[in-house]
Amino acid sequence: MGNYPKAFSYYGKALEIRQQSLPSNHPDLASSYSNIGLVHNDMGDYPEALSLHEKVLEILPQSLPSNHPDLAQSYNNIGLVHENMGIYSKARTFYERAIQIAQLSLSSNHPKLQMLRNNLERVKNK
Repeated sequence: MGNYPKAFSYYGKALEIRQQSLPSNHPDLASSYSNIGLVHNDMGDYPEALSLHEKVLEILPQSLPSNHPDLAQSYNNIGLVHENMGIYSKARTFYERAIQIAQLSLSSNHPKLQMLRNNLERVKNK
């Protein structure tokens, strides 16, 4: 954990390859932006993390069904950035949307759905 330069290098190379070989609305391209956004979030660079995760939310609805778990994960990632910035009301909104989407495609006892619920509970009273 914490080898951010190496993470940026690998994720950056993956992004370059995907940008050259995939259409701009391809979910794998969104995945690259998401991975880089997660690294920025871990580093505390929340504005850049937020920008990248918002880019993911521009791409995924064009290429995936509205109930796809990856879409739920994207809302969760934005919620996490807002939580880390201390903007709990926005974090709640994004966590709630992530749960709504996940409930459409995952079983009620799916571990990912439980993780989303835990995230929401963590910020509910803040």
